Amino acid sequence: MSNDVKENIKSQSTWKRGLYMLLYAVFYMLAEIVLAAVVIFQFLLQLFTGETNERLRKLGQSISTYAYQILVFLTFNSEYHPYPFGAWPTGEPRPARIADQTAEADD
Repeated sequence: MSNDVKENIKSQSTWKRGLYMLLYAVFYMLAEIVLAAVVIFQFLLQLFTGETNERLRKLGQSISTYAYQILVFLTFNSEYHPYPFGAWPTGEPRPARIADQTAEADD
């Protein structure tokens, strides 16, 4: 192996990110389950009452944004750490570059 490869393998920051990635992969799976429950419940509400629940719509939006933030982190498009190491998202997702700049500004 070349020295560059050996250095990359020994890089503590790479292994640390790998652990974060594993943790966020689990969080993503949990978010998918909760989001599926919200989707099903909203559909049933619409089917039986003709309207949806505003609070569930907001919850669905924030969970969707959270899942997006996780995927952006997992695909190396952002260094921003989503919840629980960052703030819980509100509203629609922002592009990754803006999220990175926000994370740097908060530090």
